Amino acid sequence: MTPSDREDLMTFEPFLTAPFIIQIHAASAFLAIVLGPLALLRKRRDRLHKLAGYTWVIAMAITALSSFGIHGFGLIGPFSPLHLLAVLALWSLWQGMRCIFAGDIAGHRAAMQGLYWRGLCVAGLFIFLPGRTLSRMVFPEAQSLGYGVIVLGGLALLAQWWMSRKPRTKARIGSPVQRV
Repeated sequence: MTPSDREDLMTFEPFLTAPFIIQIHAASAFLAIVLGPLALLRKRRDRLHKLAGYTWVIAMAITALSSFGIHGFGLIGPFSPLHLLAVLALWSLWQGMRCIFAGDIAGHRAAMQGLYWRGLCVAGLFIFLPGRTLSRMVFPEAQSLGYGVIVLGGLALLAQWWMSRKPRTKARIGSPVQRV
């Protein structure tokens, strides 16, 4: 393998040379992506679920808060539309924790699942925009391939949303109503 061949491979150099705030943001987001399924799929009130869940909440809070120190794609002053996702993430964390402390398990589940799938994963797709640190890591010579990742990821999230919808049935006029 020649040195020019190695340029086509993934490299950690963009992450290692990125500003510290981006390193913190990326590390906490990675932790949240990895811990999310563990926290979401565990049985309720299980010790591992709680440990993974609290760690996930902290990782998400650090991810959201650290995003306010990143201004590389500012469209409105130093802020971009992605910063709105950070505000929504903090709101969802607050809502999810408020629900669980109030004993509203369904509300907690909805807030946390929504934050993972529609917040973390959607925002995560935008890290593949050309010029972003992860895009430079994964596609050092062809960052435009990141657009393909965004499209495929968006289609996967759309499919996940479509499959998770509850079937809607319409009651017909004159049909008997069953009571449980």
